[in-house]
Amino acid sequence: MTAEQKDNQSTRAPALAQDLRALLSKLKRRLREQGNMGDLTPSQVSVLLRLEKNGPATAAGLARAEGIRPQSMGPVIAALEGAGLVSGAPDPHDGRQTLLSLTDACRTWAQEKRAAKQDWLTRTIQARLSPQEQDELAASVELLKRLVGD
Repeated sequence: MTAEQKDNQSTRAPALAQDLRALLSKLKRRLREQGNMGDLTPSQVSVLLRLEKNGPATAAGLARAEGIRPQSMGPVIAALEGAGLVSGAPDPHDGRQTLLSLTDACRTWAQEKRAAKQDWLTRTIQARLSPQEQDELAASVELLKRLVGD
């Protein structure tokens, strides 16, 4: 490899990283628009995703996982309970604590939001990319998986 090629590679990676970060942020915004999360705050969405991924948890456990004070988690949980998205039940191992979990209505709502995002992205890929470009996109997705270790 020549010195010129090394220079190109050393300047190309930071430019690619910047472009990729900006593009992924824009894609995330577009997907968020399609999913229309309503009036939920980022903290509320984060708690719902954590409960979905990890299962029931206490408010204190959620606060630790989110890196906030337990007192700050109270209003987040209250809003989610008020919206019918989470419910609490006594912890079977420690009745003094309440385990929070997603309601069936929340699970249905989340599935509908994901389906809307998937539908938008599918339609957009089909409408804007030729079959050859879709193959190129598939190859790019494989490279992105390598970047994140999947």
